[in-house]
Amino acid sequence: MTISIKDNNDAKDVFKQCGTCSRTFAHILNREFGHIKENEERALNPLAGGILNEGHQCGMLWGAALAVGAESYRKHNNQDKAITIAVTATQKIMDSFVKQSGATDCKDIIGYDLTSIIGMSKFMLKVTLQGMKNSHCFNLAEQWAPEAVEVATQSLSEYTNISQKPLSCASEVVKQMGGSIEEVVMVAGYAGGLGLSGNACGALSAAIWKRMLDWCREHPDKNPPFFNNKTAKKLLKAFNKSTDDKMLCSDICGQEFQSLEDHTAYLKNGGCQTLIAVLANS
Repeated sequence: MTISIKDNNDAKDVFKQCGTCSRTFAHILNREFGHIKENEERALNPLAGGILNEGHQCGMLWGAALAVGAESYRKHNNQDKAITIAVTATQKIMDSFVKQSGATDCKDIIGYDLTSIIGMSKFMLKVTLQGMKNSHCFNLAEQWAPEAVEVATQSLSEYTNISQKPLSCASEVVKQMGGSIEEVVMVAGYAGGLGLSGNACGALSAAIWKRMLDWCREHPDKNPPFFNNKTAKKLLKAFNKSTDDKMLCSDICGQEFQSLEDHTAYLKNGGCQTLIAVLANS
């Protein structure tokens, strides 16, 4: 699906046709970079609503970070450089998003708990009353899209010093799941709770995306379920068991990463090794 509409409502039109915020921003950026990746974009559906409607980081961020990773892979022949720049570009994308929205998490942005029937019902009622294209999420997409494109483009071209081989927990999961080098780089920015922010686990999101990507390739004419996605829920269940129901990277790791070097050292010392294996094999 290539959407060529470029008027003032472009982001809203893309959102309406894509159906989820996560897929929307991957598509907007991929289109800007000149490389539509339909399966990879569709596979992002379960990350909308803050990962399976759990209210964590907004799906717009997961989608934008994936597109940034894809472009970093194409732009930089050196895999280590591509991973490093994907992470740093994701950090700048997140900073831009927070300036626009005031928060990273879906539940803070929309003000509703989508894990509960009451919360979801209230949210859908509000959207219905406002009209979908006048909803807060659609307006946010329209407001942020131009800056998201600008920040992503600039960040991907900035010089980055690489002092050692970088590691990303998200990339390690996808690698163990049999992902290609491109896919490994695409999810690199999910590291450390998305851009090393310490928020909801990026390795979990990467594993969900990879499982859905495989599903999309097997079902080229279907979209992954947004609600009641059994494959994604199975992964979440295994994840919760492995982490004792901890979701935040900072809680799971017992620290916040100040740099990609810190994150790399943590992984090299065996950090999250068990969790990565659980996700890769669930």
